[in-house]
Amino acid sequence: MNIRAVAALVLLPAATAAQSTERCSWSAPHGQRVVEVAPGIRNTYFGGGNIVMRCPDKGIRIDADSVESYEGEGRVYLIGKVRYTEPRLSVDSDYMTYFQRDERVIANGNVFARLPNGSTLRGPVAEYLRATPSTRPVPRLHATGRPTITLVQRDTTSGPPPAPATVVANGVTMVGDSLVYAGGQVVVTREDVLARADSMTLDSEREITVLMRGPSIEGRRERPFTLSGGRIELTGADRKLRRVLSMGTARAVSEDMTLTSDTIDLRVADDLLQRAIAWGPSRARAFSAAQNITSDSIDVTMPGQRIQEMHAVRGAVAQGRPDSTRFRADTLDWMRGDTIVARFDTAAATDTARTTRLRELHAVGSAKSYYHLAAADSTMRRPAINYVTGREIVVDFQASQVSKVTVVEQAAGVYLEPVPTASGDTARTQPATPSGAVPSPTNAAPRPQTRPAVPPVRRPND
Repeated sequence: MNIRAVAALVLLPAATAAQSTERCSWSAPHGQRVVEVAPGIRNTYFGGGNIVMRCPDKGIRIDADSVESYEGEGRVYLIGKVRYTEPRLSVDSDYMTYFQRDERVIANGNVFARLPNGSTLRGPVAEYLRATPSTRPVPRLHATGRPTITLVQRDTTSGPPPAPATVVANGVTMVGDSLVYAGGQVVVTREDVLARADSMTLDSEREITVLMRGPSIEGRRERPFTLSGGRIELTGADRKLRRVLSMGTARAVSEDMTLTSDTIDLRVADDLLQRAIAWGPSRARAFSAAQNITSDSIDVTMPGQRIQEMHAVRGAVAQGRPDSTRFRADTLDWMRGDTIVARFDTAAATDTARTTRLRELHAVGSAKSYYHLAAADSTMRRPAINYVTGREIVVDFQASQVSKVTVVEQAAGVYLEPVPTASGDTARTQPATPSGAVPSPTNAAPRPQTRPAVPPVRRPND
């Protein structure tokens, strides 16, 4: 956003209605009144409307209904239908004060500023600090009273121009041509994203936005999502959102799953999520109505914002609910491994059934699994139990329920089939190798306690 706000007004008292000064001239159809308040120091008053001041060397024109110029203070006060225009900016307001010695301009009442690229600012008050060679290298524009800024972005592509973004906050400061700082109940609205935070920094030249203190983002396209955390950074290219990074108690929620961790990195294309990576000391967790996967890091591939594949790396645990329509189970299904890969059936998702179904879980490295299966006797309401270990375990699903468990190398385990007894259902052991108690995820062998010092093994492609 290009900001070149109000240039300095060098106002000297005039003896006639259109007398020229060194830099500026006044046009006052109804005349003026000059009062000498001290030797050589005068106050000048213009009234009656249609007052115009021009500074040709700066390209400045200012219109007002009445003007008070206080030479001793170096201050000019403009009243009623004030309109300031110059090549880089125009400002309308009810009142305007120019402090000549400070190179400072304050606009009050129904302030409306317009920039050459179409961006605007509306609010009750705005203060402009003009750039000066010795004390202020870049100009600053500060607005309070919860102003509204509409940012029109310059498009560098041949496609249609991007929709403008709106920023509303208790206070906004613009520095130079590209920096915007907003504080106090910040709300940023774009066609595809709604963002909230207590403070925001925006660099339109580098296309970086930082949200801090309770930030959240809502994606509002065909498959919406929300993201929250302690700090959120958004980066773009060619005026399109490309990446969203949430740090500190990060949480991303979509139609298919919820992802939580210390850090979540979202990659975006065509206004839709394409990839999500989560990692951090507190571990990453992805969960839905049917599955819960936890590991040191999680990498989700989701073209078109539909989950295709998920890699849970280091100390991975997957838990799921058994099929309660076919049998009663008092524990969860679970799987462990150094790495767990979850694959989803994206073709099964339709406009009416949008949730992507789990197709396969694949555990690699010290793999263990514990699953409930339908008993061979269909009249039994208790499930069969399958516990196996191996180098790799593959669990296939049909309609989100376990259909087959395959063990690759170092296979061992136990299969328990329920049988009816006089006192009720019980279970008998089918031929298998180990015997004894079936471990649960909590009493299974502990995972290594070390943590990766860097993001996930499957690093995102920059």
